[in-house]
Amino acid sequence: MTEENKNRVGQGKATKENFIKHTVKDSVFTDIFGTKKYLLQLYQVLHPEDRGTREDDLKNITIKNILVNGLYNDLGFQVGERVIILVESQSSWTMNIIVRALLYLAQTYQDYLDTQGQDIYGSKKVSLPKPEIYVIYTGERREKPQYVSLSDEFFGGRETALEVKVKMLYGDNGDDIVGQYVTFTKVYNEQRKLYGRTKEAILETIRICKDEDVLKEYLESRESEVLDMMMTIFDDETIMRNHIRSQRAEAAIQSAVEMCQDCDVTFSDAVKKLAAKFGLSEKDAEEEVQKYWQ
Repeated sequence: MTEENKNRVGQGKATKENFIKHTVKDSVFTDIFGTKKYLLQLYQVLHPEDRGTREDDLKNITIKNILVNGLYNDLGFQVGERVIILVESQSSWTMNIIVRALLYLAQTYQDYLDTQGQDIYGSKKVSLPKPEIYVIYTGERREKPQYVSLSDEFFGGRETALEVKVKMLYGDNGDDIVGQYVTFTKVYNEQRKLYGRTKEAILETIRICKDEDVLKEYLESRESEVLDMMMTIFDDETIMRNHIRSQRAEAAIQSAVEMCQDCDVTFSDAVKKLAAKFGLSEKDAEEEVQKYWQ
């Protein structure tokens, strides 16, 4: 493969990554906990011993990076100057969440120091709120560890210069806000199996959850917004799948053209072979061959 074609492939990969990140929209998770009332309920699940904290004590510090390839997390909030809490919602099991959490925490601390005007290069020791990291896991899994850690998962349990510990939440108490959110996702998954990625699946999810008093108040007050958010996710997923299929087809065409060249096939014969293989018109096949012919 020529260097120019390698660059084209690299550009294709970057475009795909940019496209996926660009189409990410607010989820029900971020919408719920973007409201102080429900954010306080989440904090009280995490710290039931603290009944003195009020809504005004909570500050949303979720990373909202406007750069295409920048970091962005599900939820971050600060409790006074005491604690920084990061919470991720995860439907598939992956230990990479620990590494992502590490990067989210580093960015969050950077933002905090900038906001406070603290100088890490000065002689005065900076002050930092205590960090806490949680993952709300909404998928199915037989083993449910209470914690996962960087040292255990990536360094065989050996002590290193760095450690990250993430507490896992499974919504075992179905009555609290975490349990209700997990139940909501499971009801949605069941309805999606029945109705596919359709409006009916979303409406049935909302109806069932309201009937069973799951996020009822939130769904009654935000039903149209929830419907819009989830339909938008459907649209984005469809666009993303089509985009990925397009990228794969492009890569296959490029590979076919290069193979023709390696086998000393003439340009005109390559056009004919491409037209037959991919069901293209001769004109379209000629344009595709021209892109990669060297």
